[in-house]
Amino acid sequence: MDAAGVLSSTEGSGTGLLDKARTVAGPRFNRWLAPPAALAIHLCIGMAYGFSVFWLPMTKLVAAPDASCASQSFLTELFTTGCNWTVPMVSFTFTLFIFMLGVAAALWGGWLEHAGPRKSGFIAALCWGGGMAVGGVGVAMHQLWLVWLGCGVLGGIGQGLGYITPVSTLIKWFPDRRGMATGFAIMGYGGGAMIGAPIAVALMSHFGNGNAAAGVAATLIAMGALYFVVMSAGAFGFRTAPEGWRPTGWSPDSQKSKALITSRHVHLDRAWKTPQFWLIWAVLCLNVSAGIGVIVMASPMLQEIFGPLLVGAPAGTEVTATQKAAIVAAAAGLVGLISLFNSVGRLFWASVSDWIGRKTTYFVFFALGIVLYCAMPTLGHMGAAGLFVIVVCIILTMYGGGFATVPAYLADVFGTQMVGAIHGRLLTAWSVAGIIGPVLISNLRDLQLAAGVPRNLVYDRTLYILAGLLLIGFICNAMIKPVAEQHYMNDEELEAERALARSRTVVATDAQKAARGAFGIGGVLAWLAVGIPFLIGVWIALAKAAALFH
Repeated sequence: MDAAGVLSSTEGSGTGLLDKARTVAGPRFNRWLAPPAALAIHLCIGMAYGFSVFWLPMTKLVAAPDASCASQSFLTELFTTGCNWTVPMVSFTFTLFIFMLGVAAALWGGWLEHAGPRKSGFIAALCWGGGMAVGGVGVAMHQLWLVWLGCGVLGGIGQGLGYITPVSTLIKWFPDRRGMATGFAIMGYGGGAMIGAPIAVALMSHFGNGNAAAGVAATLIAMGALYFVVMSAGAFGFRTAPEGWRPTGWSPDSQKSKALITSRHVHLDRAWKTPQFWLIWAVLCLNVSAGIGVIVMASPMLQEIFGPLLVGAPAGTEVTATQKAAIVAAAAGLVGLISLFNSVGRLFWASVSDWIGRKTTYFVFFALGIVLYCAMPTLGHMGAAGLFVIVVCIILTMYGGGFATVPAYLADVFGTQMVGAIHGRLLTAWSVAGIIGPVLISNLRDLQLAAGVPRNLVYDRTLYILAGLLLIGFICNAMIKPVAEQHYMNDEELEAERALARSRTVVATDAQKAARGAFGIGGVLAWLAVGIPFLIGVWIALAKAAALFH
């Protein structure tokens, strides 16, 4: 039986609809259909970066709060129906789902390798979409604990599963372009807020008849349903590469000149015990800590460092209400640019890493980052707002690029067999960085304000500290070497793992004849389905950014 026949019999076997055996690509599949499926999932879970549009409306749900609300305790705020919530309490939802993202990816990454992308993607859709719906019910009932449970915990699990679902699949479809492949998917996570945030704002206004607070609950439920449908479509669109498949004309031998790229495989149980794993963990954590520290304070940083200069007034002068509104709009424009460059940087740097290598790419992140972070205080003192914005945008490309490049880095060092599971464990670095960066920059800011430091200078020391984190990251990256021989799986261990990962999948007798289908109208439609919303999001981000240059 030829490859097409074997694969056809595989897909027609008696396995369940979500079983990995049902996802093995048939002869008419084209590998360029895999990235749109990944983007469909990541563009949905990427709304995590846009959740801030809910915070203020969620603090205005009670029209006439009780007089005792000013002194309510932590527990009271979790269960109260008569008091408005505070911004720190509702925004803790973000901390929860980023923390749960790392936990879920670490706990279920190994299971995902065996279950396949369809099953894990569908469960991610249930958790993220269902979590938002539960959060909407929590808002309607005015129960903050239910918002945390839905959006934070359940949604965070959906985030973790959805984030790592495409990684292993794409790397195996694109062994010749690992960075570019994962860059496509993870670019969606960076761009999800560009699409989701404007939708959320429009829906809150619609459902609330112009009152955003009144429309929060219905918006969360509606977006949860929308995301469930889109993510499910992405999950069912996945096909996995037959064992041994490779692109036409490409051979693993072409990688032998690159010292860090191995053709062998390390098991998850051994990978996380190697020094290489923890060095890459530190590299990601430090790069993200520095970048996220700028993201969370970008808007107030621009306003406090430059203030009147943004509207052409001399530094230190009092501004009118109109000028103040223009300053706020300019800062919002920077936030729009951050979303755009965070997203585009993921594809750009991950693709560059295919050319110059993953280790060199991270050297660029850290070396260039140190220069740029150290230059930002000087640019602030000079009043060079335009250059300051350009520097922030470059930094954010490297922040996003770090996320997109690390899966390929792991595949280079540990092999591709369990890269999704290893990536899941590594994402705990994101959970840690999500605490370190924001806490560091906000606490140092408050301490310096309390010490009497002028507002336009409070970020100087913090930015130098972030540059110091990048220096440590540079050293960690330099220490990464090939994995020691004893950590690789032998032939028997590799076959056993492949048997588990295939479940009941039948191996193609000639994998090279499989998945050679034409791109066709289906490919065009798949890319348009994810590309058009993404481009609309880019247009909206650029429109907001125009306020910076008005």
